[in-house]
Amino acid sequence: MGRVEGKVALVTGGARGIGAATARLLAAEGARVVVTDVDHDAGHAVAAAIDDTFTHAMFLPHDVTAEDDWAAVIEQVTDRFGRLDVLVNNAGVVSTANVEDESLERWRWLQSINLDGVFLGTKAAIAAMKVGGGGSIVNLSSIEGLIGDPALAAYNASKGGVRIFTKSTALHCAKSGYGIRVNSVHPGYIWTPMVQEVAAEGGDIEQGRAALTALHPIGRMGTAEDIAYAILYLASDESSFVTGAELVVDGGYTAQ
Repeated sequence: MGRVEGKVALVTGGARGIGAATARLLAAEGARVVVTDVDHDAGHAVAAAIDDTFTHAMFLPHDVTAEDDWAAVIEQVTDRFGRLDVLVNNAGVVSTANVEDESLERWRWLQSINLDGVFLGTKAAIAAMKVGGGGSIVNLSSIEGLIGDPALAAYNASKGGVRIFTKSTALHCAKSGYGIRVNSVHPGYIWTPMVQEVAAEGGDIEQGRAALTALHPIGRMGTAEDIAYAILYLASDESSFVTGAELVVDGGYTAQ
């Protein structure tokens, strides 16, 4: 308990899956947590479940592709809690299509959330964290930011972009003396609503789940909590010497 005691954390895409699990864990470890999402009802429910008095948790509606939304969210966070210590850029979407089948419209939609949203959030967080004397930014990439998949052209591009953008930003912040660390997390297949939708695309979700599970040498698919604990480490002072790193949490998927 208390691994992020007193810190103020913002988690995008916090209405479900990895985002919701991360918000709950950070709060349990002492952080004041701001959950943001385009799903207002589910996001509000996550924040309410953490703290129904909203003293230590709150929900804000948030489109991560909109620069004005980022400015408004950061302003509300700092007005309410006085500072921002942790940003978890978790919001993301997927498109299962190869390069020939992917459309430009869907490509741009996916990049706007998975990559542009991370850029906008990181830039906004740096401005706030510089004032507060430092912080930790955790960007959700994927194993698909490390290896290719023939059916995930747009997703591969976005998550690979998050990986190398994270390193560039980490170096900038370190060399500027901001006290801001920036790292990426690379999950394997995690049994979240998004992956469940992918598993169901063949028509039989249990068959799809079994096929995805078989990809992981450890013998199971990951849980949202598996990733939340990795994010907690990077958010905490335990990782004070870690920046520009990629933390792979994939059950051995990329070790093969």
